[in-house]
Amino acid sequence: MILIGHALHVLAALIWIGGMFFAHLILRPSLQALEPSSRFPVWQRVFARFFPWVWLSIIALFGSGVGMVSLEFGGFSTLNGYVQVMMALGGLMTLIYLYVYFVPWRRFRAATAASDWPLAGTQIRLIRLAVTTNLVLGLITVVIGATGRFT
Repeated sequence: MILIGHALHVLAALIWIGGMFFAHLILRPSLQALEPSSRFPVWQRVFARFFPWVWLSIIALFGSGVGMVSLEFGGFSTLNGYVQVMMALGGLMTLIYLYVYFVPWRRFRAATAASDWPLAGTQIRLIRLAVTTNLVLGLITVVIGATGRFT
């Protein structure tokens, strides 16, 4: 059971962080040459497909994380520092994602549907800043998770 929890945890992190890495470092520069009227609808379709995976990843991360804390680490009162840091960073990443999803993403979708490219541009910049922050936090969390036992 613990092995399944670990696998689910790693896969969920890989999907979320890998998706941000791809979007930010590969897709974004590739779309920059397009006009907003072409670029923003692509982003709208990309996010509409990616965000459900982020929701599933968050659910899987929290579920498997709580399961591992309970079954492997002996409960929350006995957690090692690296696990506490991972949990804090994961919580912060989730809060940032919730902001993205419920504020600039909703505005971006509405602006794109209305062909309001200046507003869509403002919202995509907010999303990009939040994704950049979450990508850095996610990469730090992965390093902590991969090396924490050895410190």
